[in-house]
Amino acid sequence: MKVLLFLFKFFVKLFILGAACTVIGFTGAYLYLTPKLDAVDELKSVQYQVPLRIYTSDHKLIAQYGEKKRIPLEYHAFPPTLVQAFISAEDDRFFHHPGVDYKGLLRAVITLARTGERRQGGSTITMQVARNFFLSRKKTYLRKLNEIFLSLKIERELSKQDILALYLNKIFLGYRSYGVAAASQVYYGKPLSELTLAQHAMIGGLPKAPSAYNPIANPKRAKTRRNYVLKRMLELGYITQEEHDTSAAEPVTAKIHGQKIEAYAPYISEMVRAFMVEKYGDDAMVGGFQVYTTVKTDLQYAARAALRKALIDYEMRHGYRGIEKHFDVELEIENTDLLDKHLSNIPTVGNLKPGIVTAVEDKQAHVYLKGGENVILTWAGMSWAKKSRYANKPKTDSQLMVVGDLIRLRDIPNPQLKKSKKKNKKTPEELALLPKTIWALTQVPAVGGAIVSLDPLNGAVQSLVGGFDFYHSKFNRVMQAKRQPGSGFKPFVYTAALDSGYTAATLINDAPITHKSGEEVWRPENYGHKTYGPTRLRVGLRKSRNLISIRLLRDIGIDYARNFVTRFGFPLERIPKNLSLVLGTGTFTPMEMATAYMSMANGGYKLDHYLIEQITDGRGKRIFHHQPLVVCPKEGCEPVPITKTIQANLNEASDITPGETKIAAETVQPNAAPRIISRQVHYVIQSILQDVIQSGTGIRAKRELKRRDIAGKTGTTNDQKDAWFYGYNRKYVTVAWVGYDNVTPLGSGETGGKAALPMWIEYMKVALKNVPQKQFPQPSGIVSVRIDSNTGQLTNAKNPNSLFEIFRADLAPKKMTEPDIQPDGSHIPEIF
Repeated sequence: MKVLLFLFKFFVKLFILGAACTVIGFTGAYLYLTPKLDAVDELKSVQYQVPLRIYTSDHKLIAQYGEKKRIPLEYHAFPPTLVQAFISAEDDRFFHHPGVDYKGLLRAVITLARTGERRQGGSTITMQVARNFFLSRKKTYLRKLNEIFLSLKIERELSKQDILALYLNKIFLGYRSYGVAAASQVYYGKPLSELTLAQHAMIGGLPKAPSAYNPIANPKRAKTRRNYVLKRMLELGYITQEEHDTSAAEPVTAKIHGQKIEAYAPYISEMVRAFMVEKYGDDAMVGGFQVYTTVKTDLQYAARAALRKALIDYEMRHGYRGIEKHFDVELEIENTDLLDKHLSNIPTVGNLKPGIVTAVEDKQAHVYLKGGENVILTWAGMSWAKKSRYANKPKTDSQLMVVGDLIRLRDIPNPQLKKSKKKNKKTPEELALLPKTIWALTQVPAVGGAIVSLDPLNGAVQSLVGGFDFYHSKFNRVMQAKRQPGSGFKPFVYTAALDSGYTAATLINDAPITHKSGEEVWRPENYGHKTYGPTRLRVGLRKSRNLISIRLLRDIGIDYARNFVTRFGFPLERIPKNLSLVLGTGTFTPMEMATAYMSMANGGYKLDHYLIEQITDGRGKRIFHHQPLVVCPKEGCEPVPITKTIQANLNEASDITPGETKIAAETVQPNAAPRIISRQVHYVIQSILQDVIQSGTGIRAKRELKRRDIAGKTGTTNDQKDAWFYGYNRKYVTVAWVGYDNVTPLGSGETGGKAALPMWIEYMKVALKNVPQKQFPQPSGIVSVRIDSNTGQLTNAKNPNSLFEIFRADLAPKKMTEPDIQPDGSHIPEIF
């Protein structure tokens, strides 16, 4: 009896001691883990790792950057059947337990006692939230205890709905998708609201094992798991038997969907990405920033199409370089797996698809394209290659290619449908049967190009394409290619002359020039090697006469001109200190040229370009909004520039900082752009640049666009190494450039008007569609005077050589002068 009493007292004491140790242990663990429990407050303002997204001005997605795909949603945005699927699969007592399911924990403890293994078990959704946000994945008793304490605190601090939202936004669901909204896009390419019950159940079954039950990697196991979730939903009363049976019978429809890019603009997205990384560092890719650019989707596509067409047209003018590669596949030409293997590492460049020649017949070839399509290449699609760079020019398709050759093809409009009725021998019925497009032989352009378009009223970038294909060459020629602008620089020097007292009627002698500098002798020439004698300034710029431009610069002074043109944004250190500067021998990017031409397009105001309109953070709060300077809509409301009205020597000019303004406080408007040239000077130079389109080197634009409100200038450098067109109206400023990255000649005749102007025209056809024509109004201080076209002097209507010219009122000729007469009876005009 004493023994039994002793044993009883012993076990009571042991129990009390064990209970005390347990209490002390839990208390100690609680105190040890208290710092982590305090972190629960962070869940109330949690910041998910969300990728950077970039949009156009019309909210079309351009790009997404970041390792994790995530689209956080509020609880009310989750479809009820999706929530029910997760509750059924993961934690059917979620809405009833306090964060810890003691029954589940007991099962886990029994499993541990029976097997000796620490297996996952007993975890509620709340405990998974605690683990996902605060703890490691390592299985330890301490971590489990930590989960319990954190879960209890989370349940006290947050509502069940808030906890579920945290869970559904955080959980990993395979293929870099985090959260159910991202999984919906990755597997089905749709938002959650558009998914079926079966698809909700499929996503609901993924958390248990995102790899093992993945519908892409293992559709059979994924279907089994999906049907288990549907069965649990039926047992819990969330769905009917009919809904269960219908959904369980559905096939697996999941497939990988990339983020849907709605506006293809990789050069722009890279510019934005680089800016965001510089500004926000590592947070840029995970902070959920949304960047809204100024780019217009339709104009961006138009710019890309125009650039690609211009470069391909250039390539076709200069002939076929030959095949890219040859594969020895003659004996296995029917083996598509082998052909696919060869093509797998050959990228599509732009719209130029790679393909392998599988057969060559009379006047046509069969080609297996990347992607598995067999097509026929007819002679109509490859006859252009007769202009080949081969020594022996091919006359048939068999001389162009053989079986196994790697070539490139593109879709083009069927040339037979383009022929006029007189030239086309086919009947209307036969023409109706012809395909609208055919495949044409092509090649990746070796030449480079760029196009950029700006809004001249505020500087917003409307479109920008820095090359034929970003993934073929990431060099952004709009922003990075410093090239000589050629004659496109002349208008800024002519503006300096007009500002200093010259007029559009001033005569300049178009005659040979010899300039000596030490032992070097420079003899510049006009394009075409001709001279035309005394010529009015307007004609000199319209016809882009080099010799006139050089004489004009020599007269107004190099230093004065250099200082003046910096008003347009040109860096002084990149403007040559010699007469060649007027021929565009400095180096500037297409963006710098477009920015300078904005002042021509907006009436004489200085603006900077900008690309980013606004930025929002991960919670949708706007953290940046660009406030651009804007062009003043009427006279008398902007800063007034200090300009010299007459030619000044260096000492006089040096006391004026380029772009300096004096401001009348009572007339300045908020965000008003500064005026850098007077309305009168602008009106004169604008009319001359319109002449370039109407009857000068840009006349092709007039013929094709049929507008009178456009102005511009061609630009061609020595040996045709650069071809430019700078053009605008009051709505858009657009600059197009063509040239080789290694600065080699484009070839004979490849001027700005031939190589670059067509790109500009193709783009402006889209940009100016339905845009009404709008001319600059004639400002006060401008008069129209009848002059002699040969002398530039005042005349009357009886003179057969008379025409009207515009002048600043203070510089207009006031009376007719009797010119000197040469022995042959011709006038000797006053010239510079």
